[in-house]
Amino acid sequence: MTSHPTPSGNLGLIGCGLMGHGIAKNLLRAGHAVTILDHPGNQPCDDLAALGAGFSTDLGDITRAKDAVLVVLPGSPEVETVVLGDGGLLQHLERGTLLIDATTAEPEETLKIAAAVQAHGCAYVDAPMTRTPKEAEEGRLNVLLGGAHSDVARARVYIEAYAENIYHGGGVSAGHRLKLLHNFVSLGQAVVVSEAVAAADKGGVDLNVLTEVLATGGAGGVALERLRPYIEQRDTSSFRFAIRNAAKDLDYYTRMAVALDAQHEAAQAVHHVLTRALERAGVEAVMPQLIDILGDKKDA
Repeated sequence: MTSHPTPSGNLGLIGCGLMGHGIAKNLLRAGHAVTILDHPGNQPCDDLAALGAGFSTDLGDITRAKDAVLVVLPGSPEVETVVLGDGGLLQHLERGTLLIDATTAEPEETLKIAAAVQAHGCAYVDAPMTRTPKEAEEGRLNVLLGGAHSDVARARVYIEAYAENIYHGGGVSAGHRLKLLHNFVSLGQAVVVSEAVAAADKGGVDLNVLTEVLATGGAGGVALERLRPYIEQRDTSSFRFAIRNAAKDLDYYTRMAVALDAQHEAAQAVHHVLTRALERAGVEAVMPQLIDILGDKKDA
């Protein structure tokens, strides 16, 4: 049987941070041409340059003759500025270009941005991710898609380069809704485990025994396993997710729930814990350090 290689694309990428770096690397390895917006917020990109990535500070270069442009930014305000702002993407995108928005974003804002992109004669797919920068580098992300079937089919050609699992949840904004639902559940579990560990520490419970009890009972799961290296060895490498981003995501989730007239008391409680923790910790604090913050540790 003759194999048919995936067609290569000419892509632009905006947002080469912890997740965007892995996305860019795997796109390049899959044979796609990638031009990256050169920005101070990028991760070191020497390895991407060695793989053939192009770089430019000009949005015109990022969009010119591109099949798709990927946006991997911190949140909706940044996407709105980059896409709709003065001199933004909307003033550079060529008709027919596909915009793939991999940001964790507010669905209502997504609908507004998508409508503007589509009115410009371009296609839009929201494509946020779950898992961590480690999986991004390995090309094993879970990608959650929202958009028309034809647009999603176009996007999959590129997303398959960096995803292990791809889920199409419905029309535009469904991907961002799935991401917020996922993060509410996963971050909520992490907050509950962190609070329990802080209480156990104050009560003199052996924390190694606690993790075994949780892992072998009904509390086992991904949240515990990501926190466990910190609980047992003070190692944050398995859960390098900033508390500020967790608080932002829960804020987005509660806003979405309000817009849907859905119950959100538990989400409000998780959001409250995260925002209070953020007041005590620096902006670089990551989720495992929530254990120390909730335990009133002096060095938290």
